[in-house]
Amino acid sequence: MLKKRLHLNTSKISIVFYGTIIGFLTGLVVSLFRLSIEKSLSYFQSLYVAIGHGNFQALIIVIILNVLCLFFVSWLLKKEPNISGSGIPQVEGLLMGELTVNWWSTLWRKFVAGILAIGSGLMLGREGPSIQLGASIGQGIAKYRQLSHNKSKSLIASGAAAGLSAAFNAPLAGVMFVLEEVYHSISPFVWVGALTGATVADFVSTVMFGQTPVLAVGHLNIFPVRLYWLLLIFGVVLGLFGFLYQKILLFSLATYARLTIPKYLYGIIPFILLMPVGIIWPNLLGGGNSLILSLKDTPLNIKVLLVMLMVRFIFSMISYGSGLPGGIFLPILTLGALSGALIADLFVYFNLMPMSYILNFVVIGMAGYFACIGKAPFTAIILIIEMVGSITHILPLALVCLISYLIVDLLNGAPIYESLLERLLKRSKRGMTSSAMTTIEISVLAGGVMEDQQIRDLKLVPNSLITLVKRSDNLLIPKGDLVLRAGDIIDIRMSQSDSKAFRGQF
Repeated sequence: MLKKRLHLNTSKISIVFYGTIIGFLTGLVVSLFRLSIEKSLSYFQSLYVAIGHGNFQALIIVIILNVLCLFFVSWLLKKEPNISGSGIPQVEGLLMGELTVNWWSTLWRKFVAGILAIGSGLMLGREGPSIQLGASIGQGIAKYRQLSHNKSKSLIASGAAAGLSAAFNAPLAGVMFVLEEVYHSISPFVWVGALTGATVADFVSTVMFGQTPVLAVGHLNIFPVRLYWLLLIFGVVLGLFGFLYQKILLFSLATYARLTIPKYLYGIIPFILLMPVGIIWPNLLGGGNSLILSLKDTPLNIKVLLVMLMVRFIFSMISYGSGLPGGIFLPILTLGALSGALIADLFVYFNLMPMSYILNFVVIGMAGYFACIGKAPFTAIILIIEMVGSITHILPLALVCLISYLIVDLLNGAPIYESLLERLLKRSKRGMTSSAMTTIEISVLAGGVMEDQQIRDLKLVPNSLITLVKRSDNLLIPKGDLVLRAGDIIDIRMSQSDSKAFRGQF
């Protein structure tokens, strides 16, 4: 009897190898980035507290430091415009082949400028810059290995997932965010690398910051089913508030664009407004991590919560609209937490529920608000579970995320990062020409227009070509009579100008 020869499947070994390197480097860089921001923000807040106690010397120090931060960040932005904002739209544009980015210039300038902008107290988040830092590391390794653009994309995606993982100690959310929001495809060659990078980066971050979840708010009471109708109301309110956030954020960007000063100097406005806010309310500064944690210990009345919500909302728009390096991810979670606390207090005030469930609304509000603004509900659910470290609230979390998502979708609200990318590409003079060719990946969805169709029957755009079909671990030759199945991933070669419209169609 002949023995069957054992064949080893090594197709993903190189992906895991690269993912490990990218995850380790990203974990180191983002952990240092995160630590620097925390130390810097703590120092600035101590100065503002001293000013509140009448220390004139602290006021002089704050003014000098803010001026230095402003002009240095402005200089960095002038040299490298791609470090503006969160960096997530730039990563999406890079993966789509619509932007050309210098990875080293972006990496070190984003690192320094992000620390100065976020660490000074501006209401910006560290997660977007962390994603861009990780993506830049992945791009750098791909360039060092001289990989093709198509192969480079999996390394960039691995770095992006590793960046979010290290920023929040949330590896699964990092992978899901890349698949759901950044890469828009569930390719096994992408998620394997993303999972490897996110896991390794999370390990490095855990070694540096410990195993306590980033937003460990403590024990959450089981929310009773008889009060689920309150969650329906909460989901609707969050959806409307999220739609408002989308519109005002885009309006703030358009308003800044009308200024006659150079774009890299827009930061003058938030840096000036930062000082009175810091003097009056230093705990409101920064991305909002400590503010969220304070909601579990410090009961606040409705008026105070309303003022805090309005200040954070307005100043988040002013900060991000200026184009300073910093994200909206954590500020969105903070607004969701404040919204949850406010709505819960109103429910308690009208005797609709006991006070013991206020913390539930804080946690659920973070997920629901991000789910509707980013239109990434799976990422929102997984992220909050990992950040809070509790799974007792999955059902109410999912319900509110679904309701808020549907409200924004009903109002035709687009995913915020997609809208930001559109604005970026309209502005960019480095976008690819209409005749440039690119390869895109499209997933065949269950119930979609491509399922159970022969390749010859697909209505593709002119001058496009299906080059490969991936089914599980098998690579299939795209013959005309090949029937596509749900879960297949097809590579299509087409012009850059047609790729975006084609993605939206399928």
